[in-house]
Amino acid sequence: MILTVDIGNSAITVGGFVGDKLRFSSRISTDRQKTADEYAISILNILELYGIDRGSIDGAIVSSVVPPVNSAIRNAIRLVFNVDALFVGPGVKSGISIQCDIPSSVGADLIAEAVAGSRIYGCPCLIIDIDTVTKFTYVDKKGAFVGASIMPGVLMGLNALADGTAQLPKISLDAPSHVIGKNTADSMRSGAIYGNASMIDGMIDRVIEEQGEIPYICVTGEVSSFVAPYCNHKMQVDEHLVLKGLNFIYRKNNPDNCN
Repeated sequence: MILTVDIGNSAITVGGFVGDKLRFSSRISTDRQKTADEYAISILNILELYGIDRGSIDGAIVSSVVPPVNSAIRNAIRLVFNVDALFVGPGVKSGISIQCDIPSSVGADLIAEAVAGSRIYGCPCLIIDIDTVTKFTYVDKKGAFVGASIMPGVLMGLNALADGTAQLPKISLDAPSHVIGKNTADSMRSGAIYGNASMIDGMIDRVIEEQGEIPYICVTGEVSSFVAPYCNHKMQVDEHLVLKGLNFIYRKNNPDNCN
């Protein structure tokens, strides 16, 4: 089994693959203050929760957008599994051409999503990751990573509203029955759900106009299932796209260790 780990700003997603099949996935909070031992305990708890023998893990791969956490996760994986994790970055083969000004600056999670999106759904492909930050990644018809658009996401927007104002509360992400809310919570939910859905639809229209082709649209991220149903464009929700991409990248770099 291959352990896949995606370190995000709000959460760390952990999954295990046997071949192309995802056997388990779980999320823990990203905490820059946690030690390797503390992350090791969290990983062991996940394995116990899903009935996974740690001896079944043959290798590990990590994508990260939070560099201060990398060392703790690397050491935690070494402690638990006695393997050295592969971190997606310069020198790691992804199988995808990156046509950006500084290829080494492209986020590891975006690369993993592009790899999975193009392999699973075909090209051209537009991948939309809706989470703390909302990211649009475009893979053209030749399978090249063309570039991305990054903006504040649903969770960042809600947290900013609650933390930066005196009277706006923290809310759940249930869609209200009306766009124009009748109370504060529903008004905020409207902005979070319908507002972000409208923004996503508008960005999709601009991408199509600029690229001159209609891509397959795939949506991923923690809150993708809340927002995607209210978008006008047809799109596929794939919650585990980053983990799937990490699995593909690991197998490309370790073809003899892919049980």
